[in-house]
Amino acid sequence: MKCKVAWIVAFGCAASLVYGHGDVAPQAVDTTGLPEVGEEWLTENPYRAEAAGEDVWKAAVEIGASGYNQNCARCHGLEVVSGGLAPDLRFLEAEEYGDEWYVERFVEGYTQNGITKMPAFGDLLGQEAAWAIRTYIETRPDDEAMESVTPDLKALRDEMAGYVDDASAADADALIERLSGIAGDIETLSGAPIADSPAYRAAALIDGTPGGYRKAAEALTIGLSAAN
Repeated sequence: MKCKVAWIVAFGCAASLVYGHGDVAPQAVDTTGLPEVGEEWLTENPYRAEAAGEDVWKAAVEIGASGYNQNCARCHGLEVVSGGLAPDLRFLEAEEYGDEWYVERFVEGYTQNGITKMPAFGDLLGQEAAWAIRTYIETRPDDEAMESVTPDLKALRDEMAGYVDDASAADADALIERLSGIAGDIETLSGAPIADSPAYRAAALIDGTPGGYRKAAEALTIGLSAAN
């Protein structure tokens, strides 16, 4: 209920504002690696982990991040954090109700008083790109949850940075367990069950090698910087 109420409030406040989106030329999104979903538009996200599996979900998040940054961030904000001129899409429910609203806007765009506030992306980007972007949007972590775990993640980042030169001193399994535990406590604003958080990403990069620790530490640095 929190997500639904927050989304309605956010949308109601922003619907009358000019998005400045009508003059943006949509940029193609490379959806290689995603299962095709056909030509008829679906009403529910086919790339959620519970439906498509975690590997497809991960691919959708990565592809969706690129598609979002190219086509949506200008108005809806980096990391989907709205600056107030457009709805904060992080609150759009990760369920059929939210999917139906999302796909309608994606396919048809939005016009107010004869002015295009959001162009129609459907024919230009296609369904796979649409749902990949949707997957990325709905997996954004809750700001408050991220703030509460930031000190722990900074400490883990600094610890892993020390293993770049000497990986033999590290306990990879223990680090993965600690990061996974933190990731499991980070919720999304959409209600999606998995948050694509820095902790989740870092845990997936640890493989016991110096390069893995370096990548994991970098993922935390980038993620924490974006969160702040």
